[in-house]
Amino acid sequence: MADTDIGDIEHLIAMMAKLPGLGPRSARRAVLHMIRKRALVLTPLADSLGRVAETARECLNCGNVGTSDICGICADETRANGEICVVEDVSDLWAMERSGVFKGRYHVLGGTLSALDAVGPEDLRIPRLVDRVAAEAVSEVILALNATIDGQTTAHYIADQLGGQVKLTSLAQGVPVGGELDYLDDGTITAAMMARKEI
Repeated sequence: MADTDIGDIEHLIAMMAKLPGLGPRSARRAVLHMIRKRALVLTPLADSLGRVAETARECLNCGNVGTSDICGICADETRANGEICVVEDVSDLWAMERSGVFKGRYHVLGGTLSALDAVGPEDLRIPRLVDRVAAEAVSEVILALNATIDGQTTAHYIADQLGGQVKLTSLAQGVPVGGELDYLDDGTITAAMMARKEI
C-alpha cells in the first residue's frame, strides 16, 4: 500500500498521539481498533467530536466546561450555600464531583502560578474569584490545590488577595486511605505528621 493511501489514517494516529496518556504506539492501536469497529466506534465518535467542537464552552462564572454559558453547577440554586471550592483544572472539579462530598460551587483557576513557566496571576482566574467572593455572599473558600510548590504558592497568593474577607480552608494532606507508610514519599509523611489529630 502506498504511503498516500494511508495519509489520513497516519494523520489521525498523529492527532491521537497528542492526547494525554497516548503515545504513538497506543494511538496506532486505538485507531486500528476504531477502523475495525467503524460502525460501533469510529462513526459515533466522529459525530460526538463534531458536536462537542461546536457546543463546548467554558462557564463564564466558574470556568467549568459545558455546553452553555453558565454550567449546571453554577445554575443550581441549591448549591449556592456560600462555599466555593477552588481547583486548578476542570479535571480536578470532575474528580471532586465524582466523590459526591462537596455540595457547593467551584472555581477553576486554569493552572497555578509558576515562575518557571511564566504563569502569573493575570494568566489565571484569580481576579474573577475575588469578584465572586464579593458578589455571591461567599462564607468559605476551600483551596483544593495540588500539594506542590506551585500549588502552595498559588494558595498563599489567593489568601493574600482575599485578605480576611472570607474563611479560607484547604484540603487535609497526608496518608491516603489504604496507604502504606513504606510506599509514601517524605513530603506526604511529613504532611501527615504535621496534621496529626488526637484519637
